[in-house]
Amino acid sequence: MALPINISELIHGKTIESERLEFKQGWNPEDIIHSMCAFANDIHNWGGGYIIVGIEEDNGQPILPPAGLPQHKLDDIQKEIIQLGHRISPNYFPITAPYLIDGEHILVLWCPAGDHRIYDAPTTLGSKAQRQPYIRITSNSIIAKGVNLQRLQELTARIPFDDRVNNKATMQDLDLGLMREYLQEIKSELFDPSAAMDFNDLCRTMLIAKGPDEDIRPVNVGLLFFSKEPQRFFDRSRIELVIHHDDSGKSYDEYIFEGPIHKQLRDTLSFIKTNIISEHVVKVAGQAESERYYNYPYAAIEEALANAVYHKSYELGSPIEIQIFVDHMTILSYPCPVPPVNAKILETKKRIIAREYRNRRIGDFLKELKLTEGRGTGLPAIYNAMMDNGSDKPSFETDNSSYVLVTLPCHEAAINNGASNQASNGASNGANLLVFSNLEEIVAYCNNQSNQASNGASNGARESAKAIISSTIHNKVEEVLQLSQEWINRGDLFDTMGLTNQSTNRKKYLDPLLELEWIQLEYPQNLTHPNQRYKVTESGARLLALIATE
Repeated sequence: MALPINISELIHGKTIESERLEFKQGWNPEDIIHSMCAFANDIHNWGGGYIIVGIEEDNGQPILPPAGLPQHKLDDIQKEIIQLGHRISPNYFPITAPYLIDGEHILVLWCPAGDHRIYDAPTTLGSKAQRQPYIRITSNSIIAKGVNLQRLQELTARIPFDDRVNNKATMQDLDLGLMREYLQEIKSELFDPSAAMDFNDLCRTMLIAKGPDEDIRPVNVGLLFFSKEPQRFFDRSRIELVIHHDDSGKSYDEYIFEGPIHKQLRDTLSFIKTNIISEHVVKVAGQAESERYYNYPYAAIEEALANAVYHKSYELGSPIEIQIFVDHMTILSYPCPVPPVNAKILETKKRIIAREYRNRRIGDFLKELKLTEGRGTGLPAIYNAMMDNGSDKPSFETDNSSYVLVTLPCHEAAINNGASNQASNGASNGANLLVFSNLEEIVAYCNNQSNQASNGASNGARESAKAIISSTIHNKVEEVLQLSQEWINRGDLFDTMGLTNQSTNRKKYLDPLLELEWIQLEYPQNLTHPNQRYKVTESGARLLALIATE
């Protein structure tokens, strides 16, 4: 069974920290059981890790092409892994998957954090072996002693919130379309088989559901990413953005971004990029090249907001709040950072080496989507982006108990020439000032919670949107949306469009709109339902209002 990851990026350490990767040239069961135990104990709440057998390493870096494993031994090794799992107490079983890399067979053991810490394993596989709890320190699996053992004991039965079962939800609250969209985006080999898999089995494979067959339930991270309305389960799990037009506090526009948290993040960033950020060019006498700067560097906003989504507590019912003023922008999230990060550390731009994660599973999904790195690089990335833009230094504030406030000053020259106010006015005027440059901006426009789309748009916005959609999707998007304003089956839809009802046309004309959530299925859990019908979604209706020919 394939894993819900991109195997190439995993091997090269692009999405998972090196501390969570262990490479083994050959099969050594004694080393393997110790690493399995260490990842299960997950003393840092990293989310476990991966053991890759068949690849040699040099100072933590894989040596490619891989040495590989004999194909005829793969089944025997996987059976032995089950035996090793029985020798760990409580019993613990990683998820295994064979892969073919550069013509060589390797075996990947996904060892997620266990739910029943403390785990211990025999020190050797011989007779009269002692049992010890193993933990992961940097890239080594060692026996927990002293302070580390005490710390592990404190974590007993403590499961991070994002990895807990949500007993208020059912499996019907998870959306197959969102799950497959994620697998396709990260280029997981699980994408193709997921179309035919039993839904519960797919959720178990992605570790977004737990429990016995008769009462399997989603875990919180699954609902945050793969439920269309996570706010039903997590109060005020949204991003609120307020644009102030002056210092009175009475003149402002408010925008609310809801839905799966990775879509919230992308939609908010796209909105800011389109409506808030502006580039300025200054001609310098006697100098061939012009000087360029932004009122706010996008990279700094992206990093700060991604960190807020990653590290906030979804138990508290407090939204992420973005306030844009004439001369600065703030991003507020709750609660404070997880120790050892505190107010003193936030004051520096030094990379955070010692770190723990509040949301170990949320981080993994965001990393696979390339929305965050999670390697303690957030602070220096924000500092460097502001410095490279010529902006004043950012500031980070926390009371070490309840909140984190990031302040990004607007570039001084942009304040002086009114760029900040111009950006704010542009956002409040909505569609009449919009001209789209890519599909991502159109998607964000359709997904935001304002009523801009229903108010119509300028010819520039309409024509740019139609041109982008025609070139990146197809030229019948408007026709599909018009015909599916009420539930309609595929045969009637294609017949009206003058198309034959075959899978080729479905893949070309309907599947892209389903992935973008501009149309929806009446029976999303059963793609081959004999009475399957299609209907435009709320965001699809906004798109139709934007591009409809007058």
